Amino acid sequence: MTDDLLEIYDHQLRGESEVIGSTAWDQDGPVWRATYGFGGLVSYRSLTHVAGAELDGLIRRSVEHFSADPAVDSVEWKTRDHDVTDDLHGRLLRAGFEPEEQETIMLGEAEALLAAAVEPPAGIVVRRVDRLADRVALLEAAADMQVSVFGRGGSGADLLARVERSEGLTEVWVAESADGVVVSAGRLEMVPGTQCAGLWGGATLPGWRGLGIYRALTGARAESAMARGVRYLHSDCTEMSRPILERSGLRRVTTSTPYVWHGP
Repeated sequence: MTDDLLEIYDHQLRGESEVIGSTAWDQDGPVWRATYGFGGLVSYRSLTHVAGAELDGLIRRSVEHFSADPAVDSVEWKTRDHDVTDDLHGRLLRAGFEPEEQETIMLGEAEALLAAAVEPPAGIVVRRVDRLADRVALLEAAADMQVSVFGRGGSGADLLARVERSEGLTEVWVAESADGVVVSAGRLEMVPGTQCAGLWGGATLPGWRGLGIYRALTGARAESAMARGVRYLHSDCTEMSRPILERSGLRRVTTSTPYVWHGP
């Protein structure tokens, strides 16, 4: 089953699918380069047949590409640890990229996540907010909360721009306390032309963890995805959220190590 899920991931969720929602993107041979506000992303479906000077050239041109944009202050080259490459990790290090914490790539049936969903605790309301009249304030609150948890991220304006660019492909869900504080939030990102959607940006304030709020938020997004015809959900998750997603039915298909280059 895991091999089948890895094939789905490699064929449906890599390359062009990863630049959906970006402010700009281009392609250089096998790599896709996308800009998301202040950050750049480099990804690909396969680099199996790229080696030596050709691979070094791809890395160099990607750095030059993003260096020409003064709004971009960092670039992530997304590696997958099951790929076969010509010492990509060493070449990225020599080009000035630094590895960050390894992430686990999870994938599984949306139906399993819905079946494992729980009701939110008393006083917590889970709802989709990107279509509401007061969405600007709610998106700002969600973005601020996520920055406080992750230590980085975009603003509410960035999140609103992403929602508007997506033309309905991005859903933003929040969990609010009885006094209207956003205590957890996450996105559902549809991937057109595939059977998949992504669970992104999931975060919960430290004082509200362990109460089932994140599971309730995940279940709500799974239900919404299934209503839109999605079969599989995927997520690049940290060690904090991995056990929750595993209990909800997602499976580890591979790992990913982000390599990040910071501008001069």
